[in-house]
Amino acid sequence: MRRILFLLIFGVAGCSVLIGLATWQMQRLDWKQGVLAQMDSRIGADPVPLPATPDPAEDKYLPVTVDGTVLPGELHVLVSIKRVGPGYRIIAPFLTDDGRRILLDRGFVRTEAADAARSTGPLTVTGNLHWPQETDSYTPVPDMAANIWFARDVPAMAAALETQPVLVVARSQTGPAVTPLPVDTAGIPNDHLQYAITWFSLALIWALMTGYFLWRTRAGDKG
Repeated sequence: MRRILFLLIFGVAGCSVLIGLATWQMQRLDWKQGVLAQMDSRIGADPVPLPATPDPAEDKYLPVTVDGTVLPGELHVLVSIKRVGPGYRIIAPFLTDDGRRILLDRGFVRTEAADAARSTGPLTVTGNLHWPQETDSYTPVPDMAANIWFARDVPAMAAALETQPVLVVARSQTGPAVTPLPVDTAGIPNDHLQYAITWFSLALIWALMTGYFLWRTRAGDKG
């Protein structure tokens, strides 16, 4: 009887913990979906003029329309696009009509087009302000000789191009051979449903195994 009671307590406790973890993941899923919905709403809102002093916290993802001039000189940020392959984001200095030098993420070009000549000059850009967090301790330092960057580091890119640390990621066309890569939420991980399914599955397996051991114990006692 003691063994049966121990197995029962152990089984119920394990199932409770696993179901609790699964329920927590479902709550996290609901929270994450709300956050992503808010971000999508902000990203797709009507564009406004570029703020005088953009704030990385308050103005992240803010849709803007900016008139100005694409200046010569650009940085190449290595990326890979699903079903397309490797290439570069083209980051160019942009002089606004009110005299500010900012960064413009013009979009994507394939690897072989990295050194091709691209149009500069007057341009009206619609896009979103962004301060991406793409660097960590494992990110390689930029290869300045080859003009290859491995992440969008806004302060470092601004220093390299002598601009303000303000990045507009274009969602409108910025050149005939450049494909815009606008800001979206597709790259933000949302794996809470998969985690919840995993925990619920483990709880079911735990319950079945507990039932099996209880049956074996009772059968052994009767034998």
